[in-house]
Amino acid sequence: MKTQPSRANGSLPNRINHADHFAEVIESEGYSKGSIAKYRSNAQALTEALVSAKLTPADLTDELMDQLARSIVDAASAKDKKHCLYRLNRFRDYLIENASAPARPIPPLDMSPRAVLKREYETYLRVQRGLSGDTIYHCLRFYDRFLTAKFGTGLGDLNKIKPRDITGFILRLREAQNAPRDKTGPSHLRNLFQFLFWSGKTERNLSSAVPKARQPKPTGIPRYLEPEQVNRLIEAVRGHKKTGRRNYAMLMLIARLGLRPPEVTAIELDDIDWRAGEILIRGKRQLHDRMPMSAEIGEAIVDYIKNERRGPDRALFVSVKPPFKRFKDAQILRWILRDAYAATGITPPQAYIGTHILRHSLATDMLRKGASLAEIGDVLRHRSAMNTTIYAQHDVDALRSISRSWPTAEEKQ
Repeated sequence: MKTQPSRANGSLPNRINHADHFAEVIESEGYSKGSIAKYRSNAQALTEALVSAKLTPADLTDELMDQLARSIVDAASAKDKKHCLYRLNRFRDYLIENASAPARPIPPLDMSPRAVLKREYETYLRVQRGLSGDTIYHCLRFYDRFLTAKFGTGLGDLNKIKPRDITGFILRLREAQNAPRDKTGPSHLRNLFQFLFWSGKTERNLSSAVPKARQPKPTGIPRYLEPEQVNRLIEAVRGHKKTGRRNYAMLMLIARLGLRPPEVTAIELDDIDWRAGEILIRGKRQLHDRMPMSAEIGEAIVDYIKNERRGPDRALFVSVKPPFKRFKDAQILRWILRDAYAATGITPPQAYIGTHILRHSLATDMLRKGASLAEIGDVLRHRSAMNTTIYAQHDVDALRSISRSWPTAEEKQ
C-alpha cells in the first residue's frame, strides 16, 4: 500500500460528501431505503479507509482497491459479502467518473490463435449471418466446447478434424444432456464448420458431417389453447401488485400479435409510433417489421408505462428491481406463463411450458375463423410459406391458398 498521497490531502468531510452524493445516485435509481443505507455505509467505509491511509481517490489503483475492500468485506456478514463487494465496486465506478480515480485498466487483448479465431467467428456470426446476441453467445460456447474436446486448451490443425470427432462429440453431448432430440448442439456446430470452410481455415466443409437430431414427424395441428383459456391466463397475471400491468402487456403482445418471446423483450420505447398506431418488431436475423397495434394492446402498454414502469432504460419492458434494467433474455415470459397456469388451474397442453403455445393458439383460432394460410403467415411473420402449413395439415382448402398453380400445356409452350 502506498504511504504517500499523490496529491494534497483534503478534509474528511469533503470525502464523506462523496459517499452522500453516491447514495443520492443510488436513491435516484429507485433502490429501497435499506439498500441506500448499505450503499452509503460501504462508500463511507471506503472513503474513511482512504483518509486513514492519507490517500485520495486519485490513488485508488486495482491493488489498493483490493487491499482496502478486503477488510470491509471481511467485516460484512456471510450472506452480505458478495453484495458488499458489488457495492464497493459501484462506488469505485462513481469515483472514477466524479473524483478523478484512475480508470480500471483494460486487460490486454488475448492474441492467441484460438482467441483470434474466436473473434473472427463472432464477427462472421454477427455480420455475415445476422444472428442475435443470444444465438451468438451459444455458438461461441460450442466453439469452445468442441475445440477443447479436440485440442485441449490450445488450437491444433483444423484440417485434422475428422467426421468421427464430430459424431463422438455429439454422442457425448447427448449422453450428458439426456436429450437425443435437441437440435441446438448440431445446429451451432454446423455454423462453426461452415465458418471454418468459408474463411479458408479448413479444406473441407465438415458441416455435412454433423449428425442430425432425429425429429418426430408432425402428425397434426400443434398443441394449442382455446381462446377462453388464453383470455383467462392473460387476465390472471393482472392481479400482481408490482408486475401485473407489465406481465399483462407482455402476454398480450404474444397472444394478440403472435410475437415471439425475444421480440417482446427487445421492444424499445422508441419503437412505438403512437400516431400511426404501429410497433416495430425486431425479428429473427435482424429483420424488422412494422405491425399495427390494436387499441387493446396500446391501452395495456400505456397503463404499464404510466403506472408501473420505472428507470431510465430505453427498453419498453424492464425489471421491477432497481436499477430497473432490461431483461437479458426472454425466460421471464415463460415464468409468467407458468405462474398463470398455476393461478388459473389450467393444465398445460404439453409438459414443457413455453410461450409459443400462445402463438399456436392465435394461428389455430385464425384458421378456425376462416383465415387463409397466407394471412396467418403474415401475422406470424413466417419468411417461408411452408412454415405455416403445420396449421393446416388436414385442411386441404387452406393448403390451396398457398399452393402454386399446376402449369398447363399452353403455359409450358
